[in-house]
Amino acid sequence: MFDDEMRAQAAALIARYREKGLTLATAESCTGGLVAGLITEIPGSSDVFERGFVTYSNAAKVECLGVDTALLDAFGAVSREVAEAMAAGALAFSSAEAAVSVTGIAGPGGGSAEKPVGLVHFACGRKAGEIIAVERRFGDIGRHAVRSASVALALKLLFEAAG
Repeated sequence: MFDDEMRAQAAALIARYREKGLTLATAESCTGGLVAGLITEIPGSSDVFERGFVTYSNAAKVECLGVDTALLDAFGAVSREVAEAMAAGALAFSSAEAAVSVTGIAGPGGGSAEKPVGLVHFACGRKAGEIIAVERRFGDIGRHAVRSASVALALKLLFEAAG
């Protein structure tokens, strides 16, 4: 399901979290659980993976992660503000010490001039620290490529969050 390079990155992430005694959670929209799927593809991931939230709809973001509807109304689901709220919600609604969120437009449709296909917002942080937001504009490179690139960046952010 995942290539060898992605599996190696996930294995390194799990080893890092195990070494640090940390657990993690994911909050995913456009990746539909692929970040959690990749992490749990690795034997021993249960040592560090606490839970994953797949919140594809706005209602799920509100109900599962506590995202404020005012944020969704003001900024839209694909925004820095909502990505930050998703990560904060994953930390609040789990016992994980770190969380990453992903929300974007994988395509082929759904984009606009302001928010084109390939725009993805990420947020990552620790319970005891700040949440870092990252925006990427991968371009209209195809749904699979946008989602794969998003999974890779989410892993990188989680690795950095481990310290």
